[in-house]
Amino acid sequence: MTLSFFDQFMSPSYLGIPLMALALSLPWILFPTPSARWLNNRSLTLQNWFINRFTQQLLLPLNPGGHKWALILTSLMLFLITLNMLGLLPYTFTPTTQLSLNMGLAVPLWLATVIIGMRNQPTIALGHLLPEGTPTPLIPVLIIIETISLFIRPLALGVRLTANLTAGHLLIQLIATAAFVLLPLMPTVAILTAALLLLLTLLEVAVAMIQAYVFVLLLSLYLQENV
Repeated sequence: MTLSFFDQFMSPSYLGIPLMALALSLPWILFPTPSARWLNNRSLTLQNWFINRFTQQLLLPLNPGGHKWALILTSLMLFLITLNMLGLLPYTFTPTTQLSLNMGLAVPLWLATVIIGMRNQPTIALGHLLPEGTPTPLIPVLIIIETISLFIRPLALGVRLTANLTAGHLLIQLIATAAFVLLPLMPTVAILTAALLLLLTLLEVAVAMIQAYVFVLLLSLYLQENV
C-alpha cells in the first residue's frame, strides 16, 4: 500500500485507542527528578542552569505582576521543546504538528492575558485598540482593524508552530526518499543528498527549539501589554 507523505501527521492509535495522551505525557517521564541533595549530577545541574537562565531572560521585560506566570511559561517552554525534539526521532509522532493541539495551548493562555488586562487596567487595555492622535474619520476603521489583529494573535501562534514543524518534517521525508531512490541509480548524488539531509536535520533541531521559544516569548509579550 502506498502511503502519503502526510500520513506521518495522523494521530496514532492502537487497537482503536488513541495514543495522543501517551505522546503528551511521555516528555515528563524523560526529565530527571530533582533530589534533596546539595550536589546533583551533571544532567540535573545543566537542567537547573537552563531553566534559571531562561526564566531570567523571559521575565526581564515583565513587571513584577507578570512574574506569577514564571512557572507556567517555563513549563510550557520545556514541554514544547521536548515534544518537538522527540518528533525528530524515527518512527515517532510529533503532537505539535496538530493545529488543534497548538490552538488548545494558544487560545486559553492568550485569553487569560486579555482577561487580566481587562480586569486590572481596562482603560489601558481598551486604549490599545485606538492609537493616540488618530484622525476622527479613521477611528471606526482602526478600531475594527485592531480588534481583528487582537483576535488573530492566538491563531498566529498556533499556525506558526504547526506550519514550521510540518514543513520541516515534510522536507526531511522528501529528501530521505530522494536519497533512498537515487542510491542504486546515482550513488554519488545519493551521498550528497544524504549529506544535505544531515544538515537539514541539524537545522530542524534548531527550528524545534526556536519555535518553542518564540511561542512562549510572544505569550510573554502579550502578557506584558496587560500587566
